[in-house]
Amino acid sequence: MTTILPRKDVVIVGLGWTGAILAHELTEEGLDVVAIERGPWRDTATDFNIGYAQDELRYAIRKDLFLQPVVEAMTMRNNTSQTALPMRDYGSFLPGNGVGGAGVHWNGHTWRFWDTDFRIADHLSERYGAGKIAELQLQNWGVTAHEMESAFDRFEYLAGISGRAGNIKGQIQEGGNPFEDPRARDYPLPPMQMTYAPTLFAEVTRSVGLHPFPTPSANLSQDYINPLGIAMGQCTMCGFCERFGCANYSKSSAQTTVLPVLMKKKNFEVRTDSEVLHVDLDASKAQARGVTYVDTSGEEFFQPADLVLLCAYGLHNVRLMMLSGIGRIYDPNTGEGTVGRNYCYQTNSGAQVFFDDKNFNPFIAAGALGQTLDDYNGDVVDHGPLDFVGGAGVNCIPTNGRPISTRPTPPGTPRWGSAWKQATVKAYKATLGFSSQGSSYPTRGNYLDLDPTYTDRFGRPLLRITFDFPDNDIRMSNWVSDRLEEIAKTFGGRQYVVNRRKKGWDSVPYQSTHNTGGAIMGDNPATSAVNKYLQSWDVPNVFVVGASAFAHNAGKNPTGTVGALAYFTADAIRQQYLRNPGQHLVSA
Repeated sequence: MTTILPRKDVVIVGLGWTGAILAHELTEEGLDVVAIERGPWRDTATDFNIGYAQDELRYAIRKDLFLQPVVEAMTMRNNTSQTALPMRDYGSFLPGNGVGGAGVHWNGHTWRFWDTDFRIADHLSERYGAGKIAELQLQNWGVTAHEMESAFDRFEYLAGISGRAGNIKGQIQEGGNPFEDPRARDYPLPPMQMTYAPTLFAEVTRSVGLHPFPTPSANLSQDYINPLGIAMGQCTMCGFCERFGCANYSKSSAQTTVLPVLMKKKNFEVRTDSEVLHVDLDASKAQARGVTYVDTSGEEFFQPADLVLLCAYGLHNVRLMMLSGIGRIYDPNTGEGTVGRNYCYQTNSGAQVFFDDKNFNPFIAAGALGQTLDDYNGDVVDHGPLDFVGGAGVNCIPTNGRPISTRPTPPGTPRWGSAWKQATVKAYKATLGFSSQGSSYPTRGNYLDLDPTYTDRFGRPLLRITFDFPDNDIRMSNWVSDRLEEIAKTFGGRQYVVNRRKKGWDSVPYQSTHNTGGAIMGDNPATSAVNKYLQSWDVPNVFVVGASAFAHNAGKNPTGTVGALAYFTADAIRQQYLRNPGQHLVSA
């Protein structure tokens, strides 16, 4: 039997970055908001206490903060000729679990996507001709960087991002990224103090004509009070960012930037350890009535609401739309349908340089403390003579020197025994690593749908991922890897190795948690699941917020753009939707 609860103005599924931002904005509007979170409550003082937060075995190896397959698994295959099989452990990517979501355990790289990303199909066609991108399923996002600028700014000031602007109102700024779009003002905090490895990387790459700059970081370079009045502390460079919650209140997350204010509001409530089964639609299938969820006792509840916001991890947003009958599921054979379309990932490679005479002190680190160059990113390089489109940022960001996982050894080293021990001791402090984070462009055959065989503990079909790295992206990554090798040689170490991206996505080794697409935004309901404001084309009182909206993935981390889209959507709801609820928004 389902218990019917009192109606709310807004129900939000998931309380991570996007859910927290939207909840704050809509409660400011006077709406009565409830967030339903599948995982547990997580708070800095109680869950990331300084006494035990830096436990590599518990958090990095045993993955204490992450979603477990027993709660929700997914199936994967590289193409339709294969039978998808369940992932028995999350490896390639690590969805978060609990309040704060993946924003709890991220490293903190905070980027703005460029205007050439938002207008990618038009831009590349105009510059190179439509034939250049014929093998890809690229499409415009429906917004421009100019429209998004104030939303990016609001997220950066909420989070207290440390960095140096490269382009303020069209004026190139020394020491910043010369390739970025114009921004209204500088970052709220100066760059982090660099350690030896990124300092050397900047010196070497600058000497060969490249343009390194401090990586925009959600690890705070100074104490900060954000626009909501929430105080944060300076990063202590402990090296426990990725896979960890921050015990020092110095890594931006929902816990450190929004929740201390949101949780005090009388018109906000969060229900944790409660899993939404589906969004309930009315008889017309054109309006949502609310959501049905279960708690840990197995009791089922129906939460009526006038407005439903899907703010879970991107892959979960897509699955919930499919399970709820919101939109038509994408069919790669016909190219019709939109939900599940344009699933993308990240195309990465890396290099290591081994020295005899250097000490990089890798244990003095932070998740986004480093230097980046965008000389090979996006469409900075003329792709006319090249056999690919897209690019990659190159990052020297030594995130940690944690003892279990940090064991760099040069090629030819035995995998065990005394020789391995000697090599790992020698290389631990004397290895410099840098990597490329490459774009991921959509193809017709990379998509999400519901698995026909495997179900979860409630009998619902699992999400099926059909993905392999497109040939275009492999060619791009190999070209960028050649540039990594040129840089590695310039360092003059005793040995270097370049790890290249190969065809054949494998879900076992960790690669990136930057899963994007599946509920993509755009201006055409035939090719996008949501409009530019992330409002469902099919059910207009449902908004789907997160990286699920990305029509492709750029050579940058997605979180900055996800946060900006949350503000962009919140403004649209406050300024337009609430004046005419239940109707589609009109593009400005």
